[in-house]
Parts: sequence; C-alpha cells; structure tokens
Amino acid sequence: MSRKPSHLPLSAIGTITVAGLLSSCAALDRLANIGEQPKLSAIENPTAQPGYKPVQMPMPTPQPAAYNPNSLWRNGSRAFFKDQRAHEIGDILTVTVNINDNAVINNETQRSRSNTEDSGITNLFGVGALPLSNQPMPATLLNANSTANSTGQASINRSEALLTNIAAVVTQVLPNGNLVVEGKQEIRVNFEMRQLIVGGIVRPEDIQSDNTIDSTKIAEARIAYGGKGQLTDVQQPRYGQQVFDVLLPF
Repeated sequence: MSRKPSHLPLSAIGTITVAGLLSSCAALDRLANIGEQPKLSAIENPTAQPGYKPVQMPMPTPQPAAYNPNSLWRNGSRAFFKDQRAHEIGDILTVTVNINDNAVINNETQRSRSNTEDSGITNLFGVGALPLSNQPMPATLLNANSTANSTGQASINRSEALLTNIAAVVTQVLPNGNLVVEGKQEIRVNFEMRQLIVGGIVRPEDIQSDNTIDSTKIAEARIAYGGKGQLTDVQQPRYGQQVFDVLLPF
C-alpha cells in the first residue's frame, strides 16, 4: 500500500520557521556572549523610546498665576533664595522605594444538598389491581434521589519587602502642575544584572525639602525590580517547556 505524503499548512510552516529563526538568533547571541559580562544599556531620552506615550489625566480648570510685586519671596518656594526641589522637565529627584506588604487570606466554603422523592399508589378508588392486567397495584411508582456536595478552600500568605533609593527624572509637567517622573537603575554584580524601574505622577507639594519623595506618594506608580544574567537564566524553564506550557490544554 502506498501512503500519500502529508503536507503541513503554510501557516504552520511559517510559524515553525519564524520560531526557529528567533530561537537561533537568541542562541547565537548567547553563544557570542559566553564568558562576557552583561552589557550596560546606553543612557537614552525616555521620551524618544518607541513605546513612550505622554501621560493624559483629567485636569482641573487652569488657575492664573498670582505674583506679589516688590516681594523677595517667590510663590511656592520653601527657601528664601531658591527652591531646590524638582519642578521642571529634566530636573532630578530621589525616590525612596519603601514596600512592606503582608497579606494573609483564608477562605473556606462548604455546600451540601440531599433530595429524595417517593411516590406510590396502593389503592386507587378501591381498585387494588391495575386495569386489564389484574396485576397488584405497585407500591412505588416513582423513586428519585439526588445528592450534591461542594467544598472549596483557598489560602493566600504573601510577604513582600523592598527598601531602596533611585534617582528619577521629570519627563513631563501636567497642566495642573503635577510632575511625571521616570527613573531606571542598573547594577551589575559579576555576571548578574539587577534592574530597578520607577515611574508615576507626583505632586510638587509632596517632595521633601531635601528633594526626595516616598514611593507611597506616587500616583499611578509603576515599580519593577528584577534582573537578568546567568542566575536568572538558570531559574527560567527552557524555551521548549514554555512552548508546551502554552500549547498543551492539560
């Protein structure tokens, strides 16, 4: 018997080809960097990045600025000569990242239901037998039982702590005076790179006199702490395993 050769769909062939090219490029890049330390990325303008989008938030009605003639004190200044806090695009301020979260949640649900239905006729209008058959009247015509049980348990025990400082740059001044800040820090220790990213919206009034602000006072805060390198690579599952985790339905 002759078997017809099987043909893969063009879409499947294209997917396999692209995946092979990407994996080969990643593998070649890793092979080229064997024995080399992770490279630090160049200092770039955050607003020039491809994924950068200006922040748009609901703004109150603009208020005209008030000036005091013949006054040596500038409005909004905490110092007599000059306010050293960040207030313009390009200024730098220090963000104190202080995260100490603890969450303990325990939930338990139990549900039980039992139903029984019985129906029988032993004497129908004085007739003790079924018509035309002379069979005794059945004692039970219907017998139905139903039982349902459900038990659910859930438990969450999470503890997170992070304390560090990072310098951020003012990238935008909103119409109401709030500042959009963004900061990125990279630290390389041997062959491991640690990255800390902070971004969000701050009020100038929340900036301390030493030009620092606590991360709890940042609105729309985005804080990311992670890394890359040999240790991080070993902790990740292989590419094939990740593909199977996505495709396998069980």
